[in-house]
Amino acid sequence: MPEAWTGFSYIVTNLARFIRPGEVTFSGVNSTPPMLACLLAKRAYDFGFTWINVAGGVQPTPSRIPISSSDPVLSEGSAAIFANEDFYDLCTRGGMDLCFLGAAQVDGLGRTNVSVIGDWHRPKVRLPGGGGGAVMLPTARRAVTWRTEHSKRALVGKLDFVTAAGGMHGVVTPVAVFVKRDGRLALQSWHPEASLEEVRERTGFAFDADGAVPTAAPTARESAALRALDPQGRFESDAKVALR
Repeated sequence: MPEAWTGFSYIVTNLARFIRPGEVTFSGVNSTPPMLACLLAKRAYDFGFTWINVAGGVQPTPSRIPISSSDPVLSEGSAAIFANEDFYDLCTRGGMDLCFLGAAQVDGLGRTNVSVIGDWHRPKVRLPGGGGGAVMLPTARRAVTWRTEHSKRALVGKLDFVTAAGGMHGVVTPVAVFVKRDGRLALQSWHPEASLEEVRERTGFAFDADGAVPTAAPTARESAALRALDPQGRFESDAKVALR
């Protein structure tokens, strides 16, 4: 019997499934799920890819799995050390195939907000700002983001502020995987314990669902890799990802 998805394993594993053979893939700051996704892909898939991370690591071999995606341990064993300007330069020269970039809000066009919630002049919440995402989202060949909740406040009909736009290719939540198609996010698959109707009800933008199906179960190798990365369930507990 294939293992069942949890909300956490669903996010991490489906982020990993966006990684392609031979590509250059980047995971950024405050990005634990993509960090785990890249480490999972190294263990579970029979292809090579170049992993670069915000700690400066290029193809690192970390001696432990850190809590923070910016921990210097992620540069151990690196073939080189990258600074921020190196990530941006690689992106703008067309050399970054896949970037995992965070977002507070995502709209149906794949644009992101990490600036403010509410009115710009009197915001309810002031967020960290665009940082590297404002450079990398429009210049990377593909970008993928994630949300640990699936709701109309995260997947919105209209952004409170457009921080970045351009190369968004996919979005993963605890109950759905979206991909960009014909200029908009379209549903690729949904968590087997959810339904198409539930995804529509919990999403703030309209989307095409042609061809969408329940997400394929995690493979034995994917499950084993995630267990090895999080044997005590520390990351899953901290993430507090819920299906509902």
